[in-house]
Amino acid sequence: TAKDGKNYCLRRAETADAAALLALLRSTAEQTRFLLREPDEVTMTVEQEEGFIQSRVESSGDLMLLIEYEGNVLGLCSLSSVGPFRRYAHRCSLSIALHEDVWGVGLGRRMMEILLQTAKEVGYEQAELEVISDNQKAIALYRNLGFEKYGTFPNNMKYSDGTYASADWMMKKL
Repeated sequence: TAKDGKNYCLRRAETADAAALLALLRSTAEQTRFLLREPDEVTMTVEQEEGFIQSRVESSGDLMLLIEYEGNVLGLCSLSSVGPFRRYAHRCSLSIALHEDVWGVGLGRRMMEILLQTAKEVGYEQAELEVISDNQKAIALYRNLGFEKYGTFPNNMKYSDGTYASADWMMKKL
């Protein structure tokens, strides 16, 4: 149950969710400038997305979760290894995207808590993420969860309108 009083379903993503997840990625890319892609860059086919989801399901160090309400997918988060090499085996990366209809109701926090708990359980020692430097609500959440800022990438993203956004690199020891 979220702050808005609704009961949401938080569960692992399955290959059958591919079309809904692609639709979510398109809509969230339209709703905010804080994500990586422009809306027209969500070009994967359903089959490609199914393959991506299946690779996450089969990986012991990865996790994809989604938020569902009345059959609609409204959020997605993921935990993944930073890289395939032993020297990176202690590090994981976290990401999240929420539909604007569920911003501020506590679902992002809950998803991040589960990712952090899972990361620790599977043996990661530190969790990392990038966040656009002016995304103050997300930064406040991440700080509240124990992340610290360790650097800024100036002009990390260039938008279609020619403007730029910097990104902060944040990390939390598990």
